[in-house]
Amino acid sequence: MFGAGELIAAHPGAVVVTVFAAGPAGGELRGWDRDCGFADGEDVMRVRRDEDRAALDVLGARPIWLPFCDDQYGRDTDASRVASALTETIDDVGATSVAVPLGLFHGDHVLVHEAALIARARRPRLAWVTYEDAIYRRLAGDPVDARIGAWRDAGAVPERIAAPMGPASALKRRAVACYASQLRGLSARSPTGFADVFEPETYW
Repeated sequence: MFGAGELIAAHPGAVVVTVFAAGPAGGELRGWDRDCGFADGEDVMRVRRDEDRAALDVLGARPIWLPFCDDQYGRDTDASRVASALTETIDDVGATSVAVPLGLFHGDHVLVHEAALIARARRPRLAWVTYEDAIYRRLAGDPVDARIGAWRDAGAVPERIAAPMGPASALKRRAVACYASQLRGLSARSPTGFADVFEPETYW
């Protein structure tokens, strides 16, 4: 959503897959959950799914949540298993095009990107687009170049798409506001918070 909200809004009826939509039942909260404002005993993933559903309603899209755990709870899968789940989902919804995160910095994003490369090899006739992860694309060390290189290594010929987009639309801003817990956490962890979410989206 943060990196591709305008793209979602431009395609009413789009399906948005959240790969890491599961978490442990109960137990001690992790640091990120506390930064997001959750309290012990609260059903964190239910709240996050509610926020996700509300945001996608704004954009006219529908969610699919896969049963893999967020990285902070301990890795419970690998790229091959995620690729199989993505391929099955792509087939089930009859997708003709797929947009995936470039996979910058965050472990969950990186794993989804790696899985997408596997899925792309299995469904090469689909139109595949990758978008720069908002917030993480601003990190030092040219992370975008490194991930684009991974696409080239996989046999793709990535080209930057000249999208006629300026700063975030009012619609995307409304959708982003639905993620109250994540926005609170991002504000707590960075002096720039989530400002990059509202900068122009970039696709390859």
